[in-house]
Amino acid sequence: MNSPTPLPNGLPLTDAKHLISNPYLPLEAGISITPDGMHHIAASTYMPGSTGSMIDWWFGWIHKTPQYKLWHPRDHVFSDWEGPRDNNSTYIGGHHLVHEYIGGKLAKLKISFVDPGVYFGDTWKEDFKRAGYSTAVCGRVGNWDDESGEVVYGGHLVHLIKDEPDGVRMRSRFWLGDIPGLDAEQRRGAVDEGFALGLLRHATEEMAILASILPGMYEKFAVKE
Repeated sequence: MNSPTPLPNGLPLTDAKHLISNPYLPLEAGISITPDGMHHIAASTYMPGSTGSMIDWWFGWIHKTPQYKLWHPRDHVFSDWEGPRDNNSTYIGGHHLVHEYIGGKLAKLKISFVDPGVYFGDTWKEDFKRAGYSTAVCGRVGNWDDESGEVVYGGHLVHLIKDEPDGVRMRSRFWLGDIPGLDAEQRRGAVDEGFALGLLRHATEEMAILASILPGMYEKFAVKE
């Protein structure tokens, strides 16, 4: 896969909160390099008929391989879970353990979900409500050794969910290369350009698939009060 040159002046991770006040930024789909050398990947998915509650439910429900393969039948290979999760939108504090193809190569990853306040500040709930966002799925992403259990974290993900008249719009953001002790040039060099482009493609595909199945899956499997 040919890798285009990433754009300069990507949104720094420390400025993630700017997403709340800017419903559309110049880069909503593509790859850029932040001033501190991280690769910033942006993808956007319109999801008619879906809600933020459905998104939260999905990340608490999905944990075994058959469920995971529904999300991307070609690229998703294996799935397991560590820590809290349930069919009631519980996933923060949990860890999704996956094997998936990104850019044609098998990646073994650990995604550790954290509270949105880590990226959007202590007032995120009030800020989301004021700006028309219903939720955000946030986490650290690391390369996972499935034999030793060791993980090296170098990435961040945010799926920010904007309410729209007939559904939601998922603004997916990834920052890669957050490795302690590296300067900007070293961070940029630590991330394979083909992997970054593959992640853009993979995120675009898997979220489009999710948009097509989520309302029906939620209606069939979610535990509702």
